[in-house]
Amino acid sequence: MARMHSASQFVSAIAIAAALAFTGTQPAAAAQPAPAEAIKPAPVADLVNRVTIPYESFTLPNGLRVLVNTDRKAPVVAVSVWYAVGSKNEPKGKTGFAHLFEHLMFNGSEHAPGDFFEPLQQVGATDMNGTTWFDRTNYFETVPTAALDRTLMLESDRMGYLLGAVTQEKLDNQRSVVQNEKRQGDNQPFGMVEYEELETLYPSGHPYHHSTIGSMDDLNSASLEDVKGWFRDHYGPNNAILVLAGDIDLATAKAKVAKWFGAIPAGPAVQPVSVPVPTLPAPVSKTIKDQIATTRIYRVWTIPGLDNPEYLPLQMAGAVLGGLASSRLDDALVRQQQLAVSVSASTSIFAQGGQFEVFADVKPGTDPAKVSAALDAEVARFLAQGPTQDELERAATTFAAGQIRALESVGGGSGKAPTLAEGLLYQHDAGAYRKELDAAAALTPAQVRDVTRKWLSRPTFALTVEPGTRTEGGEHRGGFLTDPKSPSARPAFWRDPRFADGSASGAGASAPDRSELPPVGQLSPLVFPKIERATLPNGMKVYFARRADVPAVSVRVSFDAGYAADPKNALGTEALLLKLMNEGTTTLDSSAFARARERLGASISGSANPDTTSFQLDAVTPNLAASLGLLADYIQHPALDARELERVRAQQLTAISGEMKDPTSLAFRVLYPTLYGPQHPYGIPATGTGDPAVVARLSRDDLATFHKRWFRPDTASVFVVGATTLAEVTKLLEKSFGAWKAPAEPAPVKNFAVPVPVQKPRIILIDRPASPQSVIMTGEVLDAKGTDDLLALRTANDIFGGNFLSRINTNLRETKGWSYGVSSGVVEREDRVPFRIIAPVQTDQTGPAIAELRKELTGFLGAKGVTADEIKWSTSGSARELPGMFETSRSVLDGVSSIIENKRPDNYYETLAGRYGSMTAQQADAAARAAISADKLVYVVVGDAAKVRPQLEALGLPVESLAIDSNVGSK
Repeated sequence: MARMHSASQFVSAIAIAAALAFTGTQPAAAAQPAPAEAIKPAPVADLVNRVTIPYESFTLPNGLRVLVNTDRKAPVVAVSVWYAVGSKNEPKGKTGFAHLFEHLMFNGSEHAPGDFFEPLQQVGATDMNGTTWFDRTNYFETVPTAALDRTLMLESDRMGYLLGAVTQEKLDNQRSVVQNEKRQGDNQPFGMVEYEELETLYPSGHPYHHSTIGSMDDLNSASLEDVKGWFRDHYGPNNAILVLAGDIDLATAKAKVAKWFGAIPAGPAVQPVSVPVPTLPAPVSKTIKDQIATTRIYRVWTIPGLDNPEYLPLQMAGAVLGGLASSRLDDALVRQQQLAVSVSASTSIFAQGGQFEVFADVKPGTDPAKVSAALDAEVARFLAQGPTQDELERAATTFAAGQIRALESVGGGSGKAPTLAEGLLYQHDAGAYRKELDAAAALTPAQVRDVTRKWLSRPTFALTVEPGTRTEGGEHRGGFLTDPKSPSARPAFWRDPRFADGSASGAGASAPDRSELPPVGQLSPLVFPKIERATLPNGMKVYFARRADVPAVSVRVSFDAGYAADPKNALGTEALLLKLMNEGTTTLDSSAFARARERLGASISGSANPDTTSFQLDAVTPNLAASLGLLADYIQHPALDARELERVRAQQLTAISGEMKDPTSLAFRVLYPTLYGPQHPYGIPATGTGDPAVVARLSRDDLATFHKRWFRPDTASVFVVGATTLAEVTKLLEKSFGAWKAPAEPAPVKNFAVPVPVQKPRIILIDRPASPQSVIMTGEVLDAKGTDDLLALRTANDIFGGNFLSRINTNLRETKGWSYGVSSGVVEREDRVPFRIIAPVQTDQTGPAIAELRKELTGFLGAKGVTADEIKWSTSGSARELPGMFETSRSVLDGVSSIIENKRPDNYYETLAGRYGSMTAQQADAAARAAISADKLVYVVVGDAAKVRPQLEALGLPVESLAIDSNVGSK
């Protein structure tokens, strides 16, 4: 699905890798690990030296720059095309146009007039998407090697031969889709903050003043001629970078790229846009209201971008101040003073500017003015003192470890292809990522202090968002918001893009035959790694698969627990336990535990779904032994400190309150208790955060009892994938976990024998006033278990709503333009699985959208079953995407755990291609008709009841209004 994302620039890996959420658990006595001070991690320089992306490059006569990385670990190639055009290039009155055009690029070209995703789906592409940001627009997909010619034909066709396929109908449709994307973003808590920041920090007319999503008025004004002019002016090969990474070499790349792109003529040279970094003339303060759980206090400054080396010290400052788990703000405002439930400091770095943002979520019952003063004091202290050497080393280690893990993937949003493209596009050097790592490791505390002081001592924008009814709307935000007659509306540094006629000379190459799509060659089958097994003396079962492509190892210790293990009178127990486990062990307090992780470059986290609780370690190989020791301490010896309990209790209660303000989370909290009934293990709020009344009274003993009962070595499964061996990892696991003994009492089990109530079709309406969209969520419980063979049913769902090309997404998004995207799914569960549909739609089409969903499902289960074309694109795509699905160690880890937990044979994934190849439309139809009933769906609608209820009452279904209170989701 074409979407707008925030820039996934490689420099943001500091904040992304450092801002990880960590949670966990506690059991019986075992040997204590060495103190944190005894941990001797590999030097940062050693980690940096392991980060490398070998590449070669060439340029076609038409100006297309091409980068090639050879990586033979999987028979796939990542194709990534980056255009040096984004929202900063938009002329006055056309905000949102770059992103609107990105959507149009997926609607077919002259020689491939259908949806761009359809032929890629058929060849098994993964990581398909397109994104737009201030400085660029990119398109990417990872495809089987044998489908590379077809993919390059499609990418080159929309680069050189788009305009004949662009129609007014397509423009109108995608305009509606983009406007619903805007509504969907605006409808979220804090959905107005980006508008406030950009409009305040950057003067009107500045290229970064308006949001990439644009304004409704400007989107409405986009004409067909505007589209054609934009294409001619910006989408020439001389304004693009193509990266091929994976199962390819330079000679092959040169031949294929020259064939498909060589005859496309160069476009007009795109003139550079001047983007100065503005300074506010004086501090600015503003307060707005929103449907949020607690007050949030922001401090925001403009800072330099990638064209100024000072962006990097600012990135590191953000990590130390509020990005690392051990950050200054976390220690001061959350752990020590306990004034805030969460804090953050981060940078958004663009090509020619950016923002440094700090915020604190006020602990309910605390005076926001006190939090504001404490926040400012910590920032001032940092500006005066700067970071310590240890803080910088931990930030650099976290950064390098994050890059090692990210670069295992050849494509997607953070793999090798986008990393090379971003470096060349923004810093004129595809190897900029490595220079950045070296520079980050070499930074001194004084450098970071001085640069941060220089930029953050300037006037700040102080924004406060308070709970309440919104007074700032988003419908017309994103434009220039000035009098068009004002001289300041078009300052000297602004350039209107020239809508040229595209009459630039061609490259002189012969054009290939584009009369039909190139055939797909012989596809390489999936070779899933061998699963090796061992059992520790204490009963822990070990499942290992070797992947040695990067020096990293992923470990998951999984227990049969999950949110469904919560006592029925104590919903939220496990979620609170996981939060508290993150606050240190019996030998390490929460700050020391965070520092130990960061020194090792290790990510350690605890998570749960309804069926299982898992503790994940992502480690770099040189630090594996020490990282496993830390993981074992985390699982076996949580401190469960009573003082920390009160702090994390406030965090969880605030999170529950936030879910009640968020339309999608609120629908989830209501749907599952309704479908399964309150006594079934799955009849709980899907987030697992539980009942606020229960969370308010849970004691330390409650949590310790749950931990001892459900987390025990004889029920633990340990999944390991990475650059080690079974013998080595078993030895390390015995050292870390060997002294942990199982309790004498039998292991607990969940009671799935509780009957599921028979549902009558109806609508449950939850009023959320002033919502620009309604969230529709519907479903039913199927008479099928997750351990059953559900392949045919999942294929049927793929066709109905599980794929971008599915019937309901094609109807509500691509045809009617009522939504940014709708989907259905047969949700993963150990026991009885639910069938679910999620459809966020514009408010005035809520009733009609439900009518369409009902019509589509009735037809699908009746006279309009799966067609021959549908079964072909679904099954062929599912079979061909298998090698790409298991490119990374993390995806192999997920695959191994799925095989074991669902009791499947080790070669399960290797048999899927054959099973898909023999599946018929009749088999998919039979599976869907046997499992799903259109007459049992319960619809939950979260929206503006005054506008929505009349639409719903016209559908002929009973409409029940549900008032939201503290017990929502637990009734």
